[in-house]
Amino acid sequence: MSKQVIFNLAVKDVEKSKAFFSSLGFTFNPQFSNERAAMMIIEEGSIQAMLTSEDFFQSLTGKPVAQAKEANEIVICLTCDSREEVASLVEKAVAAGGRTPHPLEDEGFMVSQGFEDLDGHLWNLVWMNPASRTTQASQ
Repeated sequence: MSKQVIFNLAVKDVEKSKAFFSSLGFTFNPQFSNERAAMMIIEEGSIQAMLTSEDFFQSLTGKPVAQAKEANEIVICLTCDSREEVASLVEKAVAAGGRTPHPLEDEGFMVSQGFEDLDGHLWNLVWMNPASRTTQASQ
């Protein structure tokens, strides 16, 4: 059976969050978007994020909404196709108002760097050298 991952993130302003993630190249499914939530497509058909207004998010859970700028709730890790894609997405995020919580980490076989979005959610971007996977698998 084919699975999809859809996760919800509470945001202060749905439109500002849509603009932020649009500037990184993500698109949105208007069929599942309105003024209270927007479905962001990360990988067509398999990974989406619902950017949900804090009040709507709280109505779904009945719990207080964690303030991601004050405490870590989750780190969302996305793989990238190249070192350049990692650098480009981080650069776009910073230009759109995000920040980098740590410098680029280069392990030779893997590069990672992240960004914090407008609401403080942490996104880690990783590129792993395909040649290193082949080498590790044969050991």
